[in-house]
Amino acid sequence: MPKAAMSAAEIHPSNDLPNLDPQLFERPTGASFALAASSTHAPRFLLLYGSLRERSYSKLLTQEAARLLQAMGGEVRVFDPAGLPLPDSAPDDHPKVQELRDAATWAEGMVWTSPERHGAMTGIMKAQIDWLPLNLGAVRPTQGKTLAVMEVSGGSQSFNAVNQLRILGRWMRMITIPNQSSVAKAFLEFDDAGRMKPSSYYERVVDVMEELFKFTLLTRDVAPYLVDRYSERRESAEELSKRVNQRGL
Repeated sequence: MPKAAMSAAEIHPSNDLPNLDPQLFERPTGASFALAASSTHAPRFLLLYGSLRERSYSKLLTQEAARLLQAMGGEVRVFDPAGLPLPDSAPDDHPKVQELRDAATWAEGMVWTSPERHGAMTGIMKAQIDWLPLNLGAVRPTQGKTLAVMEVSGGSQSFNAVNQLRILGRWMRMITIPNQSSVAKAFLEFDDAGRMKPSSYYERVVDVMEELFKFTLLTRDVAPYLVDRYSERRESAEELSKRVNQRGL
């Protein structure tokens, strides 16, 4: 007869974790989330787009997203990338760099919208994200915050840009929502006034912004807990121990 399956306790005894510091290791529970404060201010969103063209479809799509988020009750900032220097070509205190970083720190969620150029996101889009560090002292401008990704294409529908933006969102330790928008032949989807025409593409943008808004409401108060990690707690404890020992000497 086949051998009975081993129990979870037999496979992974709960007390057999010799490489962990039991004072720093946590067992997550629902109570940890219940302790979070409940914010009452409007959710805050930063929107980035990746083109400097006079009639930029990524900008027009971003503006539609901004209108939707505002209509849902959110507070919105749209960053204009004009004048932002290339990464490492200017000091961190450059006015446009400071504007971008301040907006990222202020935001609780973001929308990144890029044209697809040569099968990828644009350099303008990437430059904005490259100016955002994982840490600004004790402040984390992106970690634990929500993100929605969108793209516009001049030809048939593609997902190259949004796929790359998702990789960047993961690298920046953001909560990238499942839904996304990719608008094909964008030059046909906006009227002369720059407003998006009624279509399934437009309805998808509405869906994405709804989902982003809801995820932001769910996670913004617990974002610090969501990105609290054992490895970082251990490093902090070691650094504190070193400082104590140095003072003792």
